[in-house]
Amino acid sequence: MTRRTNTNQSKSKPANSKIGRPSSYAKAVGTAICERLSQGESLRRICSDKDMPGKSTVMRWLADKDLLGFRDQYARARELQADYWAEEIIEIADDGTNDYVERANKDGSTSKAVDSEHINRSRLRVDTRKWLMARLAPKKYGDRVTAEHSGLDGTPIRHHVDIAFIPAPILQDNK
Repeated sequence: MTRRTNTNQSKSKPANSKIGRPSSYAKAVGTAICERLSQGESLRRICSDKDMPGKSTVMRWLADKDLLGFRDQYARARELQADYWAEEIIEIADDGTNDYVERANKDGSTSKAVDSEHINRSRLRVDTRKWLMARLAPKKYGDRVTAEHSGLDGTPIRHHVDIAFIPAPILQDNK
C-alpha cells in the first residue's frame, strides 16, 4: 500500500496569516457591502467575492444588537437599491435595441421580425424588479390598497338614528 503525503504540509505558514473569509465585523467591510447594495448588486453576489464575508456572517451582523449602526446603514442601502432598480426599469423599458431581429427568407432576402423572446425577457426583468421593490420599500413602491365605503351609485352612506323614549311599566306592589 502506497502512502501519499501532502507536499504543502512541509511549508510553514506565518503565524499571523488569515485563512478563510472575514467573520468579525469591520466598519470598512460593512460600508463596502452597503455601497454595493445601493448600486443594485445582490447580497449573494457581494458575498461570493473572496474578500467579503459569507452571507450568514452578514445576517449575523444584522442580528447583533451591538451593531445598530450597521443595521441602519444596511436598511438605507436596501432603500437605495430599490431606487436604483426603479431607474433600471426605465432603462430596460426604453431600450428597444434587440426587439427586432433580421431573418433570412427562402428567396435569400432578409426581413425584420419581432423578437418575442427578448421582449418577454425584458418584461420578466422589469416585473422581477418591481416585485422586489414592493417588498424592499412597500410604502414607496408597494401597491396601495384602499377601502372605500359608499352607498348606492357611489353616494355617501347616510346614517339615521331614531331615539325614542319608552315609558317604563309601572310596577304594582303585591301586598
